[in-house]
Amino acid sequence: MCISTGEAAFNGTIVYCGRQHHPVHGLIHVLGYQNTAVNLADGPNAMLLHLPTRHLTSRQFLPAGRAGDILHRMVAAVEHAAAAAEGIAWMSAEPQPVQVFDHDVYTVLLAADPTAVPAALRQVPPHRRPDLDADLLRFYADHFPDHTIAVCCFDNADARRAKPLLLWYPPLDPDRLTVPALDGHTGEAPDLDAVVPVDHWVLLSTDRAPADWGTPVGYPGDMRHRLRAFLPDAVVGRHYGQGQALPNGDFTIGHHDLLAGDLDRIERLRPNHR
Repeated sequence: MCISTGEAAFNGTIVYCGRQHHPVHGLIHVLGYQNTAVNLADGPNAMLLHLPTRHLTSRQFLPAGRAGDILHRMVAAVEHAAAAAEGIAWMSAEPQPVQVFDHDVYTVLLAADPTAVPAALRQVPPHRRPDLDADLLRFYADHFPDHTIAVCCFDNADARRAKPLLLWYPPLDPDRLTVPALDGHTGEAPDLDAVVPVDHWVLLSTDRAPADWGTPVGYPGDMRHRLRAFLPDAVVGRHYGQGQALPNGDFTIGHHDLLAGDLDRIERLRPNHR
């Protein structure tokens, strides 16, 4: 349920996007992403995420620590509500062309220009270093010119549930919440005209919602304060799956529609197609 550099299977994807005014960083979006990845390629593999921001560094990736079930807690809150209803200071230094760092089971490469990624692959440990299709990188360069691309390299031949990717960024459009969900598992550029099966929980939040909005989320009592500052008190969400297929694309919703709780306004967004 995402883009990979080689053959892979991804199941049980959970995506989260929250809009908030952080006391230090100002108006930001917080992204959460988690799935079960099975590497079916002969060697290392990678998951690619296009993030709607021009400014992203490794310091904006949030360690889940002991709270590795954060996104599952959000899903549980939304599911329970549905069942009941039915009965840091910004860095001014010039960023590097490609940043390379380890995060949980991944070695992550961050790039504003995807075509710069191959030259940085030598910094990835050999057991995680994937083969990258030049056409796939050109696809991102052509269709997401204002985004930051995250290449999350992994080598786990068996199904393994990683801790969630959690990160914050100043968004390109503060009033539109978008989560990456383009689909393609062959290592080639995705087919934008395809209809693809979906298996996603889409979770959303905003700190501008009224007190009775959404469903409260229960977090571990020992969660780090720094991480809690980036997480919502309440979420809304919708599940897409059970044999459902949708046009290939990301999930997106306007902030006004989110405040109104109108999740029917969640759309599939293709590059250069709003």
